[in-house]
Amino acid sequence: MSLAAYCVICCRRIGTSAPPPKSNTYWKDIRNIIKVTGSLILGGSLFLTYEVLALKKSLTLDTQGVEREKMKSYIYVHTDSLDKRESYGLTYQARKELHKTVRKVLVTSAKILRGPFADTFSTVDIEDHECASWLLLRKSKSDDRTVRLQAVQDMSEAHHWHDYQYRTIAQACDLRTRVGLARSQQSDLRFFLPPPPLPALKEDSSIEEELRYLLASLPLTELDECVQYFTSLALSESSQCLAAQKISTHCDKIEANGGLQLLQRLYQLHKDCPKVQRNIMRIIGNMALNEHLHSTIVRSGWVSLLAEALKSPHIMEASHAARTLANLDRETVQEKYQDGVYVLHPQCRTSQPLKADVLFIHGLLGAAFKTWRQQDYDQAPAEKASGDGTRYTTCWPKTWLAGDCPALRIISVEYDTSLSDWRARCPTERKSIAFRSNELLQKLRAAGVGDRPMIWVSHSMGGLLVKKMLLEASQKPEMSTVINNTRGIIFYSVPHHGSHLADYSVNVRYLLFPSLEVKELSKDSPALKVLQDDFLKFAKDRNFQVLNFVETQPTSIGSMIKLHVVPVESADLGIGDLIPVDVDHLNICKPKEKGAFLYQRTLQFIREALARDLEN
Repeated sequence: MSLAAYCVICCRRIGTSAPPPKSNTYWKDIRNIIKVTGSLILGGSLFLTYEVLALKKSLTLDTQGVEREKMKSYIYVHTDSLDKRESYGLTYQARKELHKTVRKVLVTSAKILRGPFADTFSTVDIEDHECASWLLLRKSKSDDRTVRLQAVQDMSEAHHWHDYQYRTIAQACDLRTRVGLARSQQSDLRFFLPPPPLPALKEDSSIEEELRYLLASLPLTELDECVQYFTSLALSESSQCLAAQKISTHCDKIEANGGLQLLQRLYQLHKDCPKVQRNIMRIIGNMALNEHLHSTIVRSGWVSLLAEALKSPHIMEASHAARTLANLDRETVQEKYQDGVYVLHPQCRTSQPLKADVLFIHGLLGAAFKTWRQQDYDQAPAEKASGDGTRYTTCWPKTWLAGDCPALRIISVEYDTSLSDWRARCPTERKSIAFRSNELLQKLRAAGVGDRPMIWVSHSMGGLLVKKMLLEASQKPEMSTVINNTRGIIFYSVPHHGSHLADYSVNVRYLLFPSLEVKELSKDSPALKVLQDDFLKFAKDRNFQVLNFVETQPTSIGSMIKLHVVPVESADLGIGDLIPVDVDHLNICKPKEKGAFLYQRTLQFIREALARDLEN
């Protein structure tokens, strides 16, 4: 079938084949749309399709691309705004423009795909900006990594292209390029195709039932007691979130049983529930730790959703997306960010060399983001939400510290804690400081912690974890870089000698059932005393720089009780400066504003401890 005949058949779907009126205002736009001939261009409701092989008899192309791929092209024509008068004669004009334009762009693309760049466009009548997109697409598939990276960066900085050029890249780029564009801060979202249609649910089945079926299909053999417990709990409670511990063990089973599509359906269904969406992204981020699943994750359409989430103004949403994309980006990221390890800065690809790490470890009932938010105080809502975050931020390490020290990689970790064991929890007591420190140390080492100079920043029980991690690392030769590259430690109200919170909880143990974490914080805890003595000697030998802050105000526990959680004498490590601050235990790590003493003294310590490293 000839190209003309094929176009006539296809164009009958759009309008009449009668010749067009002599004057029509939109034919110029139609010509521009019809120039698209190398790929699938999304964004309209009607389309023309033609087979490139039909042009073989009229074109001599020195390329195997057409022969090998038997490439089909599609053109989507926006017709939502066309009335009957405007659509008169569309078929006639479309045929005419297709004949004229297809040959031109095919010759161009064939030359680009076949040989050197020299004189590639010397005989082709095509606009410069159209050449650029094809050239960058070719460079993005180069064997030279430097060329590939530069091509992706140039693509991400392109903001003057036509819509169809972004869609061309979206359709033709490989996995590596797609992930790279998603991690590029300035990338246009038109680089990302919408996720493919989701498979229909089974007959007489709901999303909740499908999720329960997925959980039930995961084997329980060779799992520790805690994972079995959480899986059983999720099944019994019809939970909409898979236990994170389950993912690392059975991610292959989840993918094979349609988990990626099911989770995507849940993600899109709960657009009004950010917490559910974050939990789902957390699962995808855990699955992305397995490189053999990367192509499946990308093909399922998750990169498009993650690229959009990365641009979110909400720090938690953007950080979950950043972690997942970093685990997918094996082109520029060697580290792997395991469950609970989040990079606050940089969250996108950057040419800025990273010279040091700053690690944030929260305490009891804390979290990777909320522990480090700005202290709330009375001000106008408009002022809170203003602009660049200099006046208000929901996470000062990401906003203020990253702005003041852009050469730092800033990491925040998260782990579960509890004041009470009133609710049923994991039947095995694995939440001790010793267990947690070993678990976190392994995760941080996988994230490349120890490869650069570093500063530890900790709040409350988090400081005890830091001490234990450093002592553990000192006993393991493979962790020696963690010790050698530690430059300093900041302790925000860390109970080196115990906490009144533990005493309070023990006194009312029949009401609170204090958790293991709380029990370990009591002043008479033998483990706490051994940890303090061992670390003090170790820190003095290593000559670590230390800065201690301590609260001077009581903290409200519930509506009726006020408690001085960490007194001054307990926050005194025995080395380094000890600075009292007129705040309570919760706000000791939350500066009131960027110019506040609490933040400025922290910034000064980091800069001084890393002075030599940041200068090099």
